[in-house]
Amino acid sequence: MIAIGSDHGGYELKEKIKKHLEDRGIEVKDVGCSGRESCDYPVFGHAAAKEVADGGCEKGIVICTTGIGISITANKTAGIRCALCGDTMSAKMTRLHNDANMLALGAGVVGEMLAMEIVDTFIDTPFSQEERHIKRIALIEG
Repeated sequence: MIAIGSDHGGYELKEKIKKHLEDRGIEVKDVGCSGRESCDYPVFGHAAAKEVADGGCEKGIVICTTGIGISITANKTAGIRCALCGDTMSAKMTRLHNDANMLALGAGVVGEMLAMEIVDTFIDTPFSQEERHIKRIALIEG
């Protein structure tokens, strides 16, 4: 299951990604927001991160206008490695090398088609399990 959350700036893209994932047969837990009314991204970044950190969801996707604030928020949760990606290469490498468990997107930065490619790359790329990357992840987590 994938946790997904956004603020008002990411709402439309969140809804499209949610449908895309469901069309792929992937279960999605939507933690909000529920519309285009102005709201605070930390509420939804924390909610999605908690779902992943607690083990209720395997991965998470968070979206705001730039992806910056909501990725910072998600990364405040212990055990979360949230990567802000604007291209498929970054999405692939953050899974292979960092075992990122959350993806952040900027709805005002990436278009819908690119966002879907980034999401698919992130979801479909496994962690490499290479010893050097395992060591580095442990160093990140302290």
